[in-house]
Amino acid sequence: MYKRFLINNDYLSIVTEEALSQLIRGRESRLAQAEEAAEETIIEYLVDNYLIEETLAIGKNLVPYNKNITYPPGGHFKYNDSIYVAIRPIAGRKAPTAKVYWEVYEEQITDDTIVRPYSQLDDFEPGDIVLYSGIYYICREYNGYAFNDIRIPGIQAWDEVETEAWEANVENELWAVKSYDGKFYALISLDNIDLTVNPYESDNWGLIGDYAPDHDYDLSGHDYAVAEGKVFVPAMNVNCDTITEAVNIKEHDPRNPNIKKHLVRLAIYELHKLISPNNISQARITDYETSLVWLRDAGRLKINPKIPRRLDESNRPEPEYAIATFARDYDPNNNPWQI
Repeated sequence: MYKRFLINNDYLSIVTEEALSQLIRGRESRLAQAEEAAEETIIEYLVDNYLIEETLAIGKNLVPYNKNITYPPGGHFKYNDSIYVAIRPIAGRKAPTAKVYWEVYEEQITDDTIVRPYSQLDDFEPGDIVLYSGIYYICREYNGYAFNDIRIPGIQAWDEVETEAWEANVENELWAVKSYDGKFYALISLDNIDLTVNPYESDNWGLIGDYAPDHDYDLSGHDYAVAEGKVFVPAMNVNCDTITEAVNIKEHDPRNPNIKKHLVRLAIYELHKLISPNNISQARITDYETSLVWLRDAGRLKINPKIPRRLDESNRPEPEYAIATFARDYDPNNNPWQI
């Protein structure tokens, strides 16, 4: 599946929202189709001298805000058709589980060991080895972004609560957890308790509900939740933080502005081609041709596109083939054949 570099709001610098809607006609897939064609054009012109794939990856790896992800300061994400950066840590939601997703990898790391840096945006399967916070972990259960089940190695957010079946005429401590008739109950009050009345019929017992992702669990030690047929209690903050502009996020775009500008122009042209290739407005054709001139000049090193250059083994910019073969000087003005 193609990952988009652009967001819909980028197009509004050229066309109106109504015009964009008419171009795609309710089919968001057209945007991806046009952007993929435009991206290939950009890569074709710039790949020889610039790290264009890495530059594009900065935008293509941006994903919509996800409540299951914990964002460190500096982490970027899409939110409300804009791009924001976290200016404070943003805690992600952590669901209870009795499964063991990660274990510390005790074996020796060798040159043949495949180790991946852990990322909340990746997907993992049993046997994968990752490095996180200087510790090696091995995956035991499928987890990751695509599974909608993000499990950070070394994080144990919930503690499992020991439970027993309720029995009549047995005294229990306050907040004790018992099972009765397939459900779990917590003793919430000892006032006038009747030890012969079962938890379902007694006001002294409270039914423990299933884990609710949108509920804010506290660290009181008795804010229980049921998951996977077991009872859990939070051992740390398991809630997702509310994101608020100027409090923990601010609008910020890490993408290369030149690439964004020309990719929009090329993509708009490609969108028109999808609809009516023989009826493209002169304004769109002019923008398209202007971008091609810019790409050609950037590819020939006549202008600086503000994109990192490819480096050779000596950490010097890799010259074009013609320069490396025929150039007498790195100053293009001293090489009369240089166009």
